[in-house]
Amino acid sequence: MVDLRVNLGGLCLDNPIIPASGTFGFGYEFADLYDINILGSISLKGTTKEPRLGNPLPRIAECREGMINSVGLQNPGVEKVIEEEIPKLRKCFNKKAIANVGGFSLDEYVYNCEKLGVVDEIGIVEVNISCPNVHAGGMSFGTDAKNAAEVTKRVKAVTNKPVFIKLSPNVTDIVEIAKACEDAGADGLTLINTLMGMKIDLKSRKPVVKNIKGGFSGPAIFPVAVRMIYDVYEAVKIPIMGVGGVMTAEDVIEMMLAGATAVQVGAANLVEPMACKNIIKELPALCEKYKIEKLRDIIGGAH
Repeated sequence: MVDLRVNLGGLCLDNPIIPASGTFGFGYEFADLYDINILGSISLKGTTKEPRLGNPLPRIAECREGMINSVGLQNPGVEKVIEEEIPKLRKCFNKKAIANVGGFSLDEYVYNCEKLGVVDEIGIVEVNISCPNVHAGGMSFGTDAKNAAEVTKRVKAVTNKPVFIKLSPNVTDIVEIAKACEDAGADGLTLINTLMGMKIDLKSRKPVVKNIKGGFSGPAIFPVAVRMIYDVYEAVKIPIMGVGGVMTAEDVIEMMLAGATAVQVGAANLVEPMACKNIIKELPALCEKYKIEKLRDIIGGAH
């Protein structure tokens, strides 16, 4: 029998499949479709200090081999996430979840991580550093190694939970930023976040998304994610959660061979709500096909 278990920064998962933040709500929304306890874990909807309505509509655009979104971190704010959303998830999910934290200043990141870092139901704090730094002219925290390291250092000081830094691919050298986060104390990394893209309507001759540009996700970015995971795995010793264009069980195996310990499934959930369930169901037979007895043994196997 194939052993699908992996150890993610001290968190033992029954399998490596995790719905990615922003594509699975707070998890309980999917509980009527299937038993979400089959999942390895769940990366919750991105959470900021204050409630956010998100960006103006339209903020989603379908395109070839993917989609563009400019949702803008719509969420009810960290207090309500802790008081209302996580208790709802607790009723139908008996495993540790992953809190996805956003912020527009260092102080906001610290505040959110401190609040979520003491919640029993949270096993890992995932810090999204693709947010614009309002105190640095709007430049993303994740595009500068020093800024990324500073966020890592500050949030590590306020929580004992494992901290994974979610990296942006919209950089010249993702390895430099990954190493800076590791040196600052990160327990793990998540990569990649969405690529920047846009779509123009031919009739109106205007951008489809009101915000003009947005995050491009879907199967088209999968090879980019695999390459970046491969490069970062060569440079760091901390575990990686791979994400970006994963659609099938084959994609999971490939991403793990590149160096991912666990694999997040994002846009696929928006196309097929049963995507994660289907991947988990298909993994054992696929492992048998490729003579994999323990899935954790293939992590980084392509190196």
